[in-house]
Amino acid sequence: MQPIERHRSERIGWLRAAVLGANDGIVSTASLGVGVAAAGASRHAVLVAGVAGLVAGALSMAAGEFVSVSSQADTERADLALERMELATQPEAEEDELTEIYVKRGLDTDLARTVARQLMKKDALTAHARDELGLTAELAARPLQAAMASAATFAVGAGVPVLMIVIAPLHSLVLLISIISLVCLLALGAAAARLGGAPLWVGAARVAIWGAVAMAVTDAVGRLFGTTVG
Repeated sequence: MQPIERHRSERIGWLRAAVLGANDGIVSTASLGVGVAAAGASRHAVLVAGVAGLVAGALSMAAGEFVSVSSQADTERADLALERMELATQPEAEEDELTEIYVKRGLDTDLARTVARQLMKKDALTAHARDELGLTAELAARPLQAAMASAATFAVGAGVPVLMIVIAPLHSLVLLISIISLVCLLALGAAAARLGGAPLWVGAARVAIWGAVAMAVTDAVGRLFGTTVG
C-alpha cells in the first residue's frame, strides 16, 4: 500500500496562529513586566501587570484571530457561491476557463480539455475551487481553530515571564525575565522553523531579535518614567 504523504502546508492553519500566539505572549508580557519592574515598582505591581497582560492578551488574540479568519472564511464562501452560480448558468464557459488554466500549466489543449471535462464531471465546484480560486480543504479558513490556538499558546507563552516574576529575586527581576524569555523565544523560533521546514537558526534569530528589541525599549521607557516619577 502506498504510504500517505504528509505535507507541511497542512499545518499552516494552526501553526501560524500558534506561533503568533506564543510569540506575542512571551514578548508582550515579558516587555510589560520588564518595563514596570524597571520603573521601580513592587513585585506585587509587576505581577498584577503581568497577569493582566496575560488575560487581556489571550482574549485579544482570540478575538483578533476569530474576526480576521472569519473575514477570510466569508470571502471564501462568497467566492464559492459565485462559482457555484456560474457553473449552474454557464457550464461551457467554466469548462473553457478550466481548460485554459491547464493549458497555461503545460498541458496541450486536447488533454487539458479532457482533464477539465472529467474533473468537472466528478466534482466541478471542487475542481474550480482548487485550480481557479486556490481553495482547498486543507488550507480552508477555520476561525474557531485559529482563535483557540492563538489564545492557548498566548497564555502558555505569557506564563513564562509571569512565573519569573513570581520566583525571581526582585533585584534581578528585569535581567532574569529578559534572559529566560529570550531563551524561550529562541526555542519557539527553532521549533516553528522545524515544523515549517525552514533553517532552525533563521527561525530562532528572527523571533529572538524582535523580542530583545521590544524588551530593551520597554526597559528604557520604564527607567525613564521611573526616574521622572521618582
